[in-house]
Amino acid sequence: MAYDLITMGRIGVDLYPLQTGVPLPQVSSFGKFLGGSATNVAVAAARLGRRTAVITRTGDDPFGTYLHEALRDFGVDDRWVTPVPGLPTPVTFCEVFPPDDFPLYFYRQPKAPDLEIDAHELDLDAIGETGIFWVTGTGLSEEPSRTATLAALAHRAKSGTTVFDLDWRPMFWSDPDAARPFYAEALRHTTVAVGNLDEVEVATGVREPHAAARALLDAGVELAVVKQGPKGVLAVSASGESAEVPPLPVTVLNGLGAGDAFGGSLCHGLLAGWDLERIMRHANAAGAIVASRLECSSAMPTPQEVAQALAAGAVTASTAAAPTPVRPTGDDR
Repeated sequence: MAYDLITMGRIGVDLYPLQTGVPLPQVSSFGKFLGGSATNVAVAAARLGRRTAVITRTGDDPFGTYLHEALRDFGVDDRWVTPVPGLPTPVTFCEVFPPDDFPLYFYRQPKAPDLEIDAHELDLDAIGETGIFWVTGTGLSEEPSRTATLAALAHRAKSGTTVFDLDWRPMFWSDPDAARPFYAEALRHTTVAVGNLDEVEVATGVREPHAAARALLDAGVELAVVKQGPKGVLAVSASGESAEVPPLPVTVLNGLGAGDAFGGSLCHGLLAGWDLERIMRHANAAGAIVASRLECSSAMPTPQEVAQALAAGAVTASTAAAPTPVRPTGDDR
């Protein structure tokens, strides 16, 4: 069975405060959610009707069991999610200070299981056959995940759409110079690069959006997507097509999952063969909807919610309400 999208990378449990504007020491109640950027992208695309799977690893513990159950509830295939004995499933806490302050606290010691993905255990046939294959910068930060990520990319060899989410997390690296050689190697094997201004600067040494997009294209990708925060998103293709789209107005509650919703929508649009501007507008809307909600994975929007936000030209109160989980049917395109 070929998938529309396979992602590879981080997974964990998000423990988010149910009170906003409260420092973590004073928070009294938390919600438990499926988390991890690559995993959230798979959930986001599944919500849009795509057949998705994730390659990752958890601890052999109750939190790992919870993640399997959550993936199945979201309609994401968990066959390549395997336990690592002796390592705990990671948890992540955040603080919620809208509109733009959301500190993250990662608990991934002594080592995160998702960095124990081994190249010898990869289903390379499935990776080669999927419509889109998605990897992240965090997967390059330690062995054996680094070798596994690069091996998967080399096997796929740009045979289809391959996305590198630059996903720069400074706490996982000694410094940007340590990351750049591995980012450069990944870019050689990918067709799409996605990142915010900090991430494109790590990958290319350039921060100005148009120059960074050109540097990513020069590094070998066919489409560079640069997220510019309040200025929206810039996308430039090697064929000369470009789109610069402003953000959709939204009252932000928690911005942490917006980029993952953007990524799932980006994959959906690429699979549908939409033009670049339509893809960016749809992805911006998906990200804005999630920014209006507290959680990440369970906040991913349905096609109807994205259409409603685009028609309204903003995320309205009705769209911001939490969605009802929808399993992908494979027919909603």
